Amino acid sequence: MDDLRDKYIELIAGAADENALEDLRVQAVGKKGEISLKMRELGKMTPEERQVMGPKLNALKNEINSALAAKKEALADAALDERLRAEWLDVTLPGRGGRRGSIHPISQVTQEVTAIFADMGFAVAEGPQIETDWYNFDALNIPGHHPARAEMDTFYTHRAEGDNRPPHVLRTHTSPVQIRSMEAQGAPIRIICPGRVYRADYDQTHTPMFHQVEGLAIDRDISMAQLKWVLEEFFTAFFGTKVKTRFRASHFPFTEPSAEVDIQCQWKDGSVIVGEGDDWLEVLGSGMVHPKVLQAGNIDPNEWQGFAFGIGIDRLAMLKYGIPDLRAFFDSDLRWLRHYGFASLETPTLYGGLSG
Repeated sequence: MDDLRDKYIELIAGAADENALEDLRVQAVGKKGEISLKMRELGKMTPEERQVMGPKLNALKNEINSALAAKKEALADAALDERLRAEWLDVTLPGRGGRRGSIHPISQVTQEVTAIFADMGFAVAEGPQIETDWYNFDALNIPGHHPARAEMDTFYTHRAEGDNRPPHVLRTHTSPVQIRSMEAQGAPIRIICPGRVYRADYDQTHTPMFHQVEGLAIDRDISMAQLKWVLEEFFTAFFGTKVKTRFRASHFPFTEPSAEVDIQCQWKDGSVIVGEGDDWLEVLGSGMVHPKVLQAGNIDPNEWQGFAFGIGIDRLAMLKYGIPDLRAFFDSDLRWLRHYGFASLETPTLYGGLSG
């Protein structure tokens, strides 16, 4: 045993790496190692011999295992020292500057719109983007023959063969959120509904997916005069200048009476300046909520009335920040995003949009 001890202690001390050390461990104390084989011979000895040899073999095994562990730790320390010498770092160097991202104009304008309407007491309501035919059309008094229900204008989901239920749609406006909010909250209610909407259209001022914010206010004595005040206050706050509005009679299935709303502007060098001049630009549709829409939201039209309006968030962004083509909003062009994007600290304020 003294010879075994001296042999393996010397070999372990001279092991060059962990692989060589593992080989020595198998040779010495593995299942078929020399020390393990010696321990198996204890069964052939007399009890007196086992009392003498057993403790000696256990002590030898423990000593070898201790030597293996110490050598393994020493090899790991040496490897770390070598790595630290090879992989050095000058901590006094300045850090690498990472390119900062920017807030998309649509996200920025959504925050601005939300802040302005929140100051006027409007809460934010949200709903699903895949809607039932009832919430998207029927509850809003849109008849079955209306052009908006045609496949050339609306994205319908697929139904399995034999399933005769009306197909779901990608919502064409955020008006279904108004119905869901009326069902959930009842009256009085004052909400805005920002979100994505979908229509089958694509050109310089239309995309298949765009963003809207719709407003709804219901109480016992709400009138068109209050609708006009709310919209003029909003435009004045959003554009940072006094903005006049012009209401033109129109027709929407979900409002009666209905009005298209124009804002005062002037055209200069191919761009539009809001709040100045003698021209007018159509920006939204509005009106008093139709009694049938109130009934669909479980609100009694004999007791309550209100107004509703809808504005394109993308169009507002184009007007305020001089963006000429709506399709560029969704091209994921980093150059465009860096030019028109906003820093994260440029938070919207109630008047003027951005802080400093």
